[in-house]
Amino acid sequence: MISRYTHPEMGAIWSEQRRYETWLEVELAAADAMAGAGLVPADAARELRARAAFDIARIEEIEQQTQHDVIAFTTAVAEKVGPAARWLHFGLTSSDVVDTAQAIQMREACDLIVKGIAGLMEAVRGRAEEHRRTPMIGRTHGVHAEPMTFGLKLALWYAELQRDLDRVLRARDIISVGKISGAVGTFAHLDPSIEASVCARLGLQPAPVSSQIIQRDRHADLMTTLAITAASLEKFALEIRGLQKTEIGEVEEPFGKGQKGSSAMPHKRNPVGCEQITGLARLVRANAMAALENIALWHERDISHSSVERVILPDSFIALDHMLRRFTRIVRGMVVYPERMKENLNRSRGVVFSGTVLLELARRAVSREQAYEWVQRNAMRSFHEQKDFKSLLLADADLMKVLTPAEVDKAFDLNDHLRNVDVIFERVFGGELAVAPAGPERGARAVTLD
Repeated sequence: MISRYTHPEMGAIWSEQRRYETWLEVELAAADAMAGAGLVPADAARELRARAAFDIARIEEIEQQTQHDVIAFTTAVAEKVGPAARWLHFGLTSSDVVDTAQAIQMREACDLIVKGIAGLMEAVRGRAEEHRRTPMIGRTHGVHAEPMTFGLKLALWYAELQRDLDRVLRARDIISVGKISGAVGTFAHLDPSIEASVCARLGLQPAPVSSQIIQRDRHADLMTTLAITAASLEKFALEIRGLQKTEIGEVEEPFGKGQKGSSAMPHKRNPVGCEQITGLARLVRANAMAALENIALWHERDISHSSVERVILPDSFIALDHMLRRFTRIVRGMVVYPERMKENLNRSRGVVFSGTVLLELARRAVSREQAYEWVQRNAMRSFHEQKDFKSLLLADADLMKVLTPAEVDKAFDLNDHLRNVDVIFERVFGGELAVAPAGPERGARAVTLD
């Protein structure tokens, strides 16, 4: 367990205390269900619910001898209950308890992840609206492509987070199943109606069919979902890291008062938060691979998956919960430099409008191949001679036989190029977009298209 990053809420779900609490919830729900069916004396079920308790130290002491965690647990509980304890764990196998209880823990952990994603979406949405019309250069292959806005970049993040949220909710449903079907899933000792009653009491669905265990494709589905969500955060964090490079300088993760960037270089302001998120995403991905390997077990069950899950489930949930919390703080405090964005957009001397010029020529009956040649030769001159692209076009006799100076000017109109920004925002956010307070801007006013 990654204790350094553990938030109390998520840590509590994966604590030994909560583990045994959920085991006891399953055991008592089973006793109640069997009492209702006349399989267990009603007074015994009431006695179990009134007196059942556990002491973790005692469980661990017994386990040292039994080398079996569930037997140690039921023995420790029985010591608290007395004679009625003979009806505890009646007709159950260990995995009936462990797998059903673990479903409760995973569901609770998913709820916190859902809450974390929703909080991050709110932060991203606010910053997207703040920078809806803050122009910047779009980059493909790391090279200037065409103009966009920083708000559009954030809208892209928001849409991906919505998909992450949908995936987590779907995975939550997939793992919210229990089983009380016995040693090989045949209901040899208890009727399926008992399983249905227990699951209903715990807010779970009965697994339609199981072996000794709930099948691990469900857990792998959840773990790959967590890995995809972590990869989304990695993608966003990597973008901030790239834009924070000294040579670009358009965005910076928050740097607190008194924070230090380097033991050797006092000037350093490093994107350590985003780098941490990038690193933790690798951990969650690796855990997803372990979950995939847990799917294939011998016959109706072996125990090779159990030790793995004791590590990968808490670690992945704790890591992702931390990543969501930290990146939400980064987004809210993210420093944006609109003037630097505008400066970088203009750094390539207008060649980023080459595609628009190409289309204008094509509209006027110039073949695409010919138009491409004319535009490219001027773009290459702009690169190599460091001359203004528009000025080169206006001086090109071939182009000026087809286009007027006014038509060339229009091809460089930034507002026209970004005229559909509002349409995209409507598609992403609909009518629910709320304007958040402006984030921290340093050394520059907001540059807009208006």
